[in-house]
Amino acid sequence: MEEKFINEKTNLLNTGWRRAITANSLPEVFGSIKVPAGGTFWQKLFAFAGPGLMVAVGYMDPGNWATDIAGGAKFGYALISVIFISNIFAIFLQHLSLKLGIVTGRDLAQACKDHYSKPVAFILWVLCEIAIAACDLAEVIGSAIAINLLFGIPIIIGVVITVLDVLIILFFQYKGFRYIESIVAGLIFVILSCFAYEIAVSSPELIPVLSGLIPTPKIIFNPEMLYIAIGILGATVMPHNLYLHSSIVQTRNFDKTEKGKSEAIKFATIDSTIALLLAFFINAAILIVAAATFHKTGYQDVADITDAYKLLTPLLGASFASIVFAVALLASGQNSTLTGTLAGQIVMEGFLNIRLSPWVRRLITRLIAVIPAFLVTLYYGDKGVTSLLILSQVILSLQLSFAVVPLVMFTSEKKKMGKFTNKSWVQVTAWTISIIIIGLNAFLLYETFKEWFS
Repeated sequence: MEEKFINEKTNLLNTGWRRAITANSLPEVFGSIKVPAGGTFWQKLFAFAGPGLMVAVGYMDPGNWATDIAGGAKFGYALISVIFISNIFAIFLQHLSLKLGIVTGRDLAQACKDHYSKPVAFILWVLCEIAIAACDLAEVIGSAIAINLLFGIPIIIGVVITVLDVLIILFFQYKGFRYIESIVAGLIFVILSCFAYEIAVSSPELIPVLSGLIPTPKIIFNPEMLYIAIGILGATVMPHNLYLHSSIVQTRNFDKTEKGKSEAIKFATIDSTIALLLAFFINAAILIVAAATFHKTGYQDVADITDAYKLLTPLLGASFASIVFAVALLASGQNSTLTGTLAGQIVMEGFLNIRLSPWVRRLITRLIAVIPAFLVTLYYGDKGVTSLLILSQVILSLQLSFAVVPLVMFTSEKKKMGKFTNKSWVQVTAWTISIIIIGLNAFLLYETFKEWFS
């Protein structure tokens, strides 16, 4: 055992990590899913399928719904191109994240702890915990709104009900990671089915929808359109997803040779790309339904999830349109809960090397989100919840650069990545995407704060 530890520590130092090794990422499920060594292409792809869907959840969570609805209602199909470009950026950065986890055996949180001094790593951990709490806040609010719309339960009680999610997550994780992935896949199928129905009953025009995939100069020159476009693009890459993906790819028990890692990167990238394209369809579907329902009928100021719910059935004349919309919202909120709490565990264990009982960690994560939502709802009522949802997205924007920059740095460093180091064109592309996202987030934050304090 001692010899094995020394060898692992030597390998770690040889790959450029300065600190002593810690336990594996998500140790309870690390390497728990077998990859068939001599299997066919489809068998191996099936073995790697799952993490991509869990990551895709972050790109269709309740925090994205308001901007998609506002964009579709105000400007029709014009901003579909922005959603598509956002997804291309996401696909690229998630590829770097999974590559870091597969090649180094370190998730992004562990990599930051290994690379930076203790004070810097501690600051990064605090910022990341705030971002995860903000993300979880959006999930709590989204679920509570959906419960309110479907069952008439007050939002403040719906917020409390979401604490029970913790028990569900724990129950299924102890049964195996594939159970968690199956639940996520099932809920994504529910969301997909709901919006397939919404598109069918809203009858969007095909040619304008396809034209929306082509960027128009109006997006840049129309200040109001630009603001919503930046909201869509700037909030696309969720910082917690970069930590999450670098960890959950390590649940696969693949060969740790260069050939095995290369194969793992290939199949994990296919899985991630397909899942994120699915997320693009769902995000685009929200905007398309808003455009076909609200923009077309003159309700161009609809930007609130509750208003959208109330107007769908009367405008479309379809009895189930509003109900199906709320079901999709509830599935989105519950799905985001699963990935958000896992990201919380990964970040705490990776940065601090603290091992808490899973139920304690998840309960802490959930309460950090539930308490602000409960207090704001109690004090300001249901209208305050919308403001809190916007605030959660602002906090996520603030944190993003602290996840993206280390990720691009680490995957571009030959000592850490060896033959898998980012090629020159990949480095240029990665930094360009990072600068665009960070710049747009900075502009969005400036405009948001200017509006708040004006």
